[in-house]
Amino acid sequence: MLGPAFTAPTPSSIDSVLNPDTPTFSTERPTLFRERHGWCPYSERVWLTMELIGMDYDTVRIDNTGGPRPSYYGGQTPQMKWPDGSKQGESYDLVQALDEQYYNSKLQSSDKVQHYVDSFRSIFPRARPSSRAAFLFQYNGEPLSKSTFEETLEQTNDLLATTTDSGPFFAGSQVTAADIAWAPFLERYRYQLPCLHQGLEPDNPTEYPHLAAWFHAMEQHVPSYACRVKGDASSWRKVLSMAGFGNSGVPPAIGTNMDALTQAERETALSCVKQDVWDEYAATRPYVASTPSAEAAKIITQNRQRILQDLQKQQSYNREAAVQLPDGSKELDVVLRNLVHVLIQNGDTTSSMEGDPEMVGCLAAFLDERMCVPRDMGAMSAACIKDLAWKLSSENPK
Repeated sequence: MLGPAFTAPTPSSIDSVLNPDTPTFSTERPTLFRERHGWCPYSERVWLTMELIGMDYDTVRIDNTGGPRPSYYGGQTPQMKWPDGSKQGESYDLVQALDEQYYNSKLQSSDKVQHYVDSFRSIFPRARPSSRAAFLFQYNGEPLSKSTFEETLEQTNDLLATTTDSGPFFAGSQVTAADIAWAPFLERYRYQLPCLHQGLEPDNPTEYPHLAAWFHAMEQHVPSYACRVKGDASSWRKVLSMAGFGNSGVPPAIGTNMDALTQAERETALSCVKQDVWDEYAATRPYVASTPSAEAAKIITQNRQRILQDLQKQQSYNREAAVQLPDGSKELDVVLRNLVHVLIQNGDTTSSMEGDPEMVGCLAAFLDERMCVPRDMGAMSAACIKDLAWKLSSENPK
């Protein structure tokens, strides 16, 4: 049914909460231990490096929220288990080690790269530590002031302006270790600052032209980031609202602002989907589907049983909506198959399907709400599900 694009085996990626047994570690490729949900910016640094290099590696995802951890793991994330069995931590040390061993130090191509790396520490503000909400909140639980964020964005924009003549990245025309050091934090700022203060948009080309150009370049010219590692606005908004472990939840005064952003996320869902970028990403990864939408279909198919179990646990979902998902597992499975069919057709809702299309839309909306990007899939694939949920929604005036 899914065709040859789905036949290549994917690299090993173990969720240690769901599978706590000790794996057989490879003696030929490194194993990355990173935070389970994709929230940790330091884990993202190392993950992005490995994806950017295009190297073979395995992954073990570790819970950092107080949940169960496997008996064979201790300490912080990220960590690397090298092929010789040795272990190493600290995100930027790992970036440098990977660059030297697997990429001929291309990411540290000049002395000025380290200058831009060091500038991160002096430009980003002091704030309460949090992987979910990095450099966002004061120790009293309130967000940093709008003026503090504006100063940070202005200084970042000015720093990027120093390389305007040679290219959009921190050290010129090519991605370097400097961009990797900054990317996870600027990504979170891009999507979380508008939740905290109205009118604060880091990717606004009028206010911050060089920073906006950097965001654009990362999405257009770094396929491994745009297609897999990068989080999306919807997930970062939801993560920001979660309480505990260094983040006390969103103060009531800014809750309305976050609600307003939900509609904007839906209206712009497909703006991040760029097939030419996806083609470049998939060209060197035979286990990746030919389109972002088909990749979403593949991931849903691989996780079919867990999705059906989750649906039955969440039977109160959307009970006030005009269209209701069925309770029976067989009926839910039919809806799930229809959703996969439409996604394989790249969201073509005119293709034949069994049953009520709005029910398929209801299921897509459920998955969109439950999904965390990049934990479950990349931002482009997630956008295809969000768009389909709206296309088939009973609320859509069509």
